[in-house]
Amino acid sequence: MPILGRRLAAITAALAMSVTTGALVSPASAHSGSSDETKKEPTATGYGGAVSTVDVDASAAAIEVLRKGGNAVDAAVAAAATLGVTEPYSAGIGGGGYFVYYDAKSKKVHTIDGRETAPAAMPTDAFVDPNSPTGAPYNFTPELVTSGVSVGVPGTPATWERALHRWGSMSLAETLEPAIEVATDGFEVDETFRQQTEDNQVRFEAFPSTRELFLPGGKLPKVGSVFKNHDLADTYRLLASKGTEAFYEGPLAEDIVEAVQNPPKSADTELPVPAGFMTTKDLAKYRALDQDPTHVNYRGYDVYSMAPSSSGGTTVGEALNILETFDLPALAENDEAAVLHHYLEATALAFADRNKYVGDPAFVDVPVKQLLDPVFGKERACEIDPLHAAEKPVPAGDVADYNGACDIEPAALGDEKDTENINTTNLTVSDKWGNVVEYTLTIEQTGGSGITVPGRGFILNNELTDFNNVYNPTEANRIEPGKRPRSSMSPTIVLKDCEPFLALGSPGGASIITTVLQTLVNRIDLTMKIEDALAAPRASQRNAANVSAEQAFIDSDNGKALASKYGHKFAAAGDPGTSAADIGAATAIEFLDDNKVRAVAEPVRRGGGSAMVVNPSR
Repeated sequence: MPILGRRLAAITAALAMSVTTGALVSPASAHSGSSDETKKEPTATGYGGAVSTVDVDASAAAIEVLRKGGNAVDAAVAAAATLGVTEPYSAGIGGGGYFVYYDAKSKKVHTIDGRETAPAAMPTDAFVDPNSPTGAPYNFTPELVTSGVSVGVPGTPATWERALHRWGSMSLAETLEPAIEVATDGFEVDETFRQQTEDNQVRFEAFPSTRELFLPGGKLPKVGSVFKNHDLADTYRLLASKGTEAFYEGPLAEDIVEAVQNPPKSADTELPVPAGFMTTKDLAKYRALDQDPTHVNYRGYDVYSMAPSSSGGTTVGEALNILETFDLPALAENDEAAVLHHYLEATALAFADRNKYVGDPAFVDVPVKQLLDPVFGKERACEIDPLHAAEKPVPAGDVADYNGACDIEPAALGDEKDTENINTTNLTVSDKWGNVVEYTLTIEQTGGSGITVPGRGFILNNELTDFNNVYNPTEANRIEPGKRPRSSMSPTIVLKDCEPFLALGSPGGASIITTVLQTLVNRIDLTMKIEDALAAPRASQRNAANVSAEQAFIDSDNGKALASKYGHKFAAAGDPGTSAADIGAATAIEFLDDNKVRAVAEPVRRGGGSAMVVNPSR
């Protein structure tokens, strides 16, 4: 039976990891992965393929597909679909994302832009509250994020179909099998799932379809209980049978549009829940886009990531070009804080340029070539004082006038505010042939728009809040019909001599960029082991007066030195003691000698992640 096969895959993977980690596993607990005997394992080393996700069921789904002979693309889709069941507040078919693929045969990196789009009828004043006497926009939260007007045309199903068509070896139906089984049989509720439900309780209670699914009986799910989603299982079965055409056309498309245009809200909710503009034509016209990756060379490593509409590849790449100017490995021998000082200053500069220049390239002339030009990076590096933090925000560089020298006047400041939410999810997969997938997907806000499509089992995104909420015709990320809002998702694959060295990515809104960049600096410049580079305390400078940082970073020797010696000002990320106090929740795979790989997930953040390998030994 398929379900038995999936459970045995999870048990076998968990038992295999016990060989290298010393964990004891009981078959009864291996399915959920959340008992005391089988806590998620954040690292796994071995052969034949690997996976890292935030969730043990999703990782087990990928391992099952790999063991059946599927490749990294097949396994990535299986893991992503399963995350739509177990991480429904972070990802799912109601959202979008970015897919990066390394093809071992051609030794080339390819990407798919599966970002959501604004409806064709989206007005530029869509976020303005009609009841405001001053024409002010809706309050961002909870009003704007809990709405039909914030829902973009979803791109996730089209991304799966496109990836499988281009590089997969299995059908969509085969890759959906594990997720259908988890949705049908249920998964064990952990503290993170319960807390995220509680955080969204008021928003979820605004919609009967959401309340009935995620607050059964009007109560929060109990930790340790089994959560089932039969509606989503049925939706996945529909896609398995009819393909993604059944999502973008027909009754399901009509249900999505009805939920957007006439949000199914409770009669007693006090939230305004403004209606959206999506039509069935918007869904039928949606396409996931094949795209060239961004590319920079950093200390002999080739770093590939997502081009716009994501700002991840250009911003990480520009920051690396800035840092390339300095001999950070030499600094690291005596002063780790000095390396981190340069990291923080480089990200401020790169974010200044991101804010000014990056948007959807179908609507904005994004100077990707200039932003990733090492000469431009060298000139931007002139702005870094090796001994003192600059006053923030810093102005953008001038992409129309640069020569690598330190005497060029900067451009005007990009006056923008980031509204990306911290909750997204990321997965990393490799296979026995050496193919690699790095995939970041999201529904934006924790809990997305809060709108569950009635009878369909999934929440719709609120990605359009990533546009600037007040229209300005001069800003790159302004609202426009049919446009993709700028994202910070940064799925990244690093090659050395055309072979995979490292793949990594993270959720975290705009801090995705800094999480990926800091992990690369930790691994390459500070020569940390990948598991230490990923677990290390994080700080995120996004061209703001204060550096957002985890408390552990602020309290560390490096944090204290950065404040006292270099003048950096820190503010603790999120609310202490909550998941919002964490920056990112990364996954990674490093490729070792002799076809060996090391998969790594978070040991603590967001409840810890799940790393698995097909075989712990040859």
